[in-house]
Amino acid sequence: MGISVIGTYHTKFGILEQTLYDLILEAGRGAIEDAGIDPAEIDGIWVGNLSGGGFNDQDHIAPFTVDIHPDLRFVPANRVENACASGSAAIECAKYAIESGEQKFALVIGVEKMTQRDTKDITKLLAQSSYWPEEGGKGMTFPGLFAEYAKGYMAHYGYSLEELRKDLARIAAKNHVNALENPLAQMPMDITAEKILNKPDNKNPVIADPLRLFDCSLVSDGAAALVLAPTETAKALKEEVVEIAAVGHTTDYLSIFKRSNYELTAGKLAVRKAFETAGITLDDVDFVEVHDCFTINELLSYEALGIAPDGQGRRALDEGIVYPDGKLPVNLSGGLKAKGHPVGATGASMAVLAARQLLGNAIGIQAKDPEVGVTFNVGGSAASNYVLVLRRIE
Repeated sequence: MGISVIGTYHTKFGILEQTLYDLILEAGRGAIEDAGIDPAEIDGIWVGNLSGGGFNDQDHIAPFTVDIHPDLRFVPANRVENACASGSAAIECAKYAIESGEQKFALVIGVEKMTQRDTKDITKLLAQSSYWPEEGGKGMTFPGLFAEYAKGYMAHYGYSLEELRKDLARIAAKNHVNALENPLAQMPMDITAEKILNKPDNKNPVIADPLRLFDCSLVSDGAAALVLAPTETAKALKEEVVEIAAVGHTTDYLSIFKRSNYELTAGKLAVRKAFETAGITLDDVDFVEVHDCFTINELLSYEALGIAPDGQGRRALDEGIVYPDGKLPVNLSGGLKAKGHPVGATGASMAVLAARQLLGNAIGIQAKDPEVGVTFNVGGSAASNYVLVLRRIE
């Protein structure tokens, strides 16, 4: 059974006045309205959320979705958590529920309200998605964990710090500039790699050597939502639909110190599984949204996806492949780096952005008549990996 997206909604990302509850209501109501179905037809609700309890003193958030509409009272609702990949995990669960025959229409909401906590609390809450006994509990932060990838990459492939900094600055600049056309983005910015590299240390300080401020994604509030249905049902409701052709989901060791620190090993496997299931190759893909929580992760994603050979991710930049006018644009939305990264919402956001791209109604830069899009979302220090292949069906 094919599963398709029939409705989408995406809030603004940033430092928002809305509460966690407001964001759920806005996104859920918007997606149902876009789907064009009656709320009473929703059979199940799946909420991707990392830490409503930590950020907002509100665990057990799924039942609040009943407030989206009175007709949702008594509908099964579940919260799904898989760190920064919670939104993709919620999509996967909803897909399985529809494929099982238990549900026909499922509402998926990814949401996080992060900014009402101070930096110290946010850092600790995020670090709880690491392996706490050996990482977060010993003072490792997520910038520190992804700095391990940067150091490992340099050591394994013989890159100098100067070379890597230039590549990472190009990624940051690309995504900030892409975000200029995304009205929902948190930090659009007209900037070049050279300007980033030339910033004094007080304007671009080292956060976790060798990663600097401009290598790090944002602390954000926001939500995104989708309504899913069997493809045959979707085709009866819509002239064009976007099918989730595959979900590649892999899990690696929780501790980064038990994995290769120079590649996304489990991510590569998730890509292979998703592409094989969808029956595609990279040549069939028209755009990608990747998890650039830190610029090094976008560079590693180029290699995991096969855009560039291992150890040569910079070629994707050198050859212009990943820019908006390139062969395979990456993060047309601005990515987590500039669009924002409300962690529980990110996977759902990626799927909404991809679906809208495929329908020719992009949030931001529109790809040229795309037929296939891919999202690559990771949780923790890439222990959880989700690759979605989405395809337009007329």
